[in-house]
Amino acid sequence: MRTRIPAIAVIASLVAAACGGAATPSAGPSAAPSAAQATTAATKAPLAKVKIMVGGLNKQIYLPNMLTKQLGFFADEGLDADMLDEPSGVDTENEVAAGHVDIGSGSYDHTIDLQAAGKPITCVAVLLREPGEFIMYSTRVADKIKSPKDWKGLKAGVTSLGSGTHTLMRAIAVHNGLQVSDVTYVKAGAGDTFIAGMKNGQIDIGITTQPTVLRLVSQKIAVLGVDLSKPDTTQAAMGGDYPFIALWARPDYIAAHKDVVQKVVNAYVKTLKWIASHKAEDVTAKLPADYSSANKDEYIQALKDSYQMFTPDGKMPVGGPQFVLKTVSSFNDKIATANIDLAKTYDPTFVETANK
Repeated sequence: MRTRIPAIAVIASLVAAACGGAATPSAGPSAAPSAAQATTAATKAPLAKVKIMVGGLNKQIYLPNMLTKQLGFFADEGLDADMLDEPSGVDTENEVAAGHVDIGSGSYDHTIDLQAAGKPITCVAVLLREPGEFIMYSTRVADKIKSPKDWKGLKAGVTSLGSGTHTLMRAIAVHNGLQVSDVTYVKAGAGDTFIAGMKNGQIDIGITTQPTVLRLVSQKIAVLGVDLSKPDTTQAAMGGDYPFIALWARPDYIAAHKDVVQKVVNAYVKTLKWIASHKAEDVTAKLPADYSSANKDEYIQALKDSYQMFTPDGKMPVGGPQFVLKTVSSFNDKIATANIDLAKTYDPTFVETANK
């Protein structure tokens, strides 16, 4: 085998020969790549591409998605994450189920809905241990509503029919003794469309998130009816903890891309731990400027009020899947009569590895 002599050694030999002497090749630093060179070479490795669809990127309940990108945790894990914005979680679930995107971020209960429909998706991490949603009452009718028992005959705005917000509204109505048919559910979207619907009388009550809530209150269009961002208020309204925003994917995608899924979960767990160890002001400072809407201080205060909704580690709350199935089954006959295998709706192994 021919041994390659480093260039510096060749130059030294020529100089020595010219001076009438001989030089011995030196096994110095140039004989092998340095640690810095090796690291540089490694960082040039191509990033693994992954498409993640989110049911409303600028909503505070979906905040961990953009924050993960802003903090650089996707890149740290060797990922090129393409974040796709979709206003409704139900549309996100359909795109994931159809294989158009790799991973979706939406409510955990979609894993149960789709399994009943024969289109399974599996949750691999939980971002919100409570829904983080708020049910607002229009100032036109607020004085007539003492509790959800008074919703009968009202028009209730939800993101879209079949969405996680639609599920929550029906669940709370039934938990408070109403029939699903007692309330008329209307697609109201989010942000500007939701505010317009409330302002123009298209809806009387509705479920939405921050920062839309603070805009409704500051403009005196609506008042807070039910707070689903904290464990105690959620338990009072629904009868238990309701894990909500999660990450899920098709089982076949997970099986074929376990390394990518693990890296994605690693990145999100880093973000959740970062949130748990930082203040709302720190989080807001890392987000794009338009996330805080017109009033940054109000956005920060709204985030402080909802801070308990985030999971600190991406893990599913104990008993969460069982409670969600029980809740959804209370008003959805298709799910109530289906043989739902909860073990197939949530795979804890990726989160467990990320927390080691």
